Amino acid sequence: MKNIFTYSSAFVLGLALVATPDADAQQFSKRKQYNSVGFSLNAMNYFGDVTPVTSFTSLRLGATRAGAGVSITRRFYPRLSGRLGLSYGRITGDDSQAADPASPDARFRYNRNMSFRNDLLEVSAVAIVDLIENRNNYLKRPDFVPYVFFGVAGFYNNPQGLYKDGTYVDLRPLKTEGQGSAYSSTQFSIPFGGGIRYRINRNFDANLEIGWRKTFTDYIDDVGGKYAPAASLVTPQQAYFGGGNPIASNGAGGLFADGGGITRARSGEYAGFDLPGVAQRGDKSNNTDWYIVTGITLNYILTPRIKNPKFR
Repeated sequence: MKNIFTYSSAFVLGLALVATPDADAQQFSKRKQYNSVGFSLNAMNYFGDVTPVTSFTSLRLGATRAGAGVSITRRFYPRLSGRLGLSYGRITGDDSQAADPASPDARFRYNRNMSFRNDLLEVSAVAIVDLIENRNNYLKRPDFVPYVFFGVAGFYNNPQGLYKDGTYVDLRPLKTEGQGSAYSSTQFSIPFGGGIRYRINRNFDANLEIGWRKTFTDYIDDVGGKYAPAASLVTPQQAYFGGGNPIASNGAGGLFADGGGITRARSGEYAGFDLPGVAQRGDKSNNTDWYIVTGITLNYILTPRIKNPKFR
């Protein structure tokens, strides 16, 4: 995963360095720069602990959810533009749907039986590098332009789980893995990807784009480490989403008497499955989570003034 991120970063940064040589910058004057506003419809997916395989490339298409966004783009040079974006969308994951109970590895995630949904509100700033340059004004832009992009983003997220009474519960304040304090709802990510832009007419372009978000948290799915120590699960909701921890009451009955929680089984090969403070709840390698945005954008070019030279 680190290699993918490193190589992608180097590739995009290398393109950015060669995209605006001095000669191009001199020829592409400010009067040829222009702005556009965009409106996007997106498909949202997620990579993390609650997927068919706990790797960067694993996702479940059935978990795809919709999103939308708005953006403003400024073309600075023949190949280089900058874009500010605001987007909103949902990601989901469900062990009962993603994990194969017959798989030697996935059956343990199936037994974990975790599920979540998370609504993400993202603000991003990216550099866009066109692979086909346009040294002219917007009227003479190419019909098809492939491009790549790379930047920074911040996002607000709030993972929720489906409680046994049919209501969705905010998971972050529950500290389901016994954290000393709740993880932050505001996180950062590195967005990168590529797309193709098509000229519809004088003022409209359409983009088809796919972008990955490398986050710096392992908790957009509320799963990251070990099962919580027994003493930290003190409410019914904490017990339910934290696995249940059946030995927490030492067989004395009460809240944890029957194990409770979402864990399917604790006998046979699953003995000690959610042992408090010991058993692993998330991926052992502690990889951070990713999400992916695939979208179609309609861009409207804010018509700049084009001054015609005067003949003398």
